[in-house]
Amino acid sequence: MSKVTSSTLIKFKKEGKKFTALTAYDASFAGAFDSEGVDVLLVGDSLGMVLQGHDDTLPVTIADIAYHTACVKRGISRALLIADMPFMSYSTPEQTMTNAAILMQAGASMVKVEGGHWLLESVKMLTERGIPVCAHLGLTPQSVNVFGGFKVQGRDAENAQRILDEAKALQAAGAQLLVLECIPPQLAKAITEALSIPVIGIGAGADTDGQILVMHDVLGISSGYIPRFSKNYLKQTGEIRSAIRAYIDEVAKGTFPAEEHTFN
Repeated sequence: MSKVTSSTLIKFKKEGKKFTALTAYDASFAGAFDSEGVDVLLVGDSLGMVLQGHDDTLPVTIADIAYHTACVKRGISRALLIADMPFMSYSTPEQTMTNAAILMQAGASMVKVEGGHWLLESVKMLTERGIPVCAHLGLTPQSVNVFGGFKVQGRDAENAQRILDEAKALQAAGAQLLVLECIPPQLAKAITEALSIPVIGIGAGADTDGQILVMHDVLGISSGYIPRFSKNYLKQTGEIRSAIRAYIDEVAKGTFPAEEHTFN
C-alpha cells in the first residue's frame, strides 16, 4: 500500500471514500494499526489521560509529544502521522514555529492545533514555512476549563455559525485537515460539504470524510468509562487486529458512528 499523504485524503474526499484514524503512542501498536490499513495516526495529547493518568490533557508537554511521535514514526510505513501541539505550546506565532519544528523533526508529517480565529496567523505562518496543519474545532479538550467540562459544542444557531465560519477561515489560512469533535451531526455535515479539505469527526456523526477514535476506547481499556461517541471493538471481535479491521470496515460502510454515538 502506498504512503498516505494529505493529497491522498483529498482524493478520498473527492471519491467519497471514508477513511479511518486512530491515536497511537508507541511503535508496536502503531505498527499494528498501520499494517491493518488505518490511514491516519495521531500522537494525541490524550496521552496525558490514557498513559499518564491525568484528569485532562493540560499537563502534557512538547517533550512528551515529541518522544511518542518518534516512537510511533519508527513503527509505521504507510499512515499519515499527525502530532498534537499541547496546551500553551502555540500561544504566539513565534512559539508555534519553534514547537511545531520540534514535532516535525521528531517524525510528524503534520501538526494539530485547537482553536479558531485566533490561530489564523499561526496557521498561515506554519503552512508558508512547510509545516502542514490539522485544525481542531468543536469540543477542544485544552479549553475544558473555559467550557466548564467536556461538553457538546455548536448546539445553538450562534455557536454553530461561529464554528462553520472558523472552519472556512482556517481552510483559507492554509489548514489541510480539520477535526470536528462533539458537535451535532447536522453541523458536521454542513461543514464537511462546505470545505474542500478533508474533515475527520469524533462524536460528530457519520457524514464527515473520516473518523478518529482513541485507541484505548476502541480496545475497551480506558479507565473510567468509554465515551458515548466511541465503541469497544475488542469486545465485539475478541482480538486486537480483528478489532481494528472491524473499525475500518464499519467506517467504510458508514455504519459507524451510528445514532447512539452522536449528539443531536
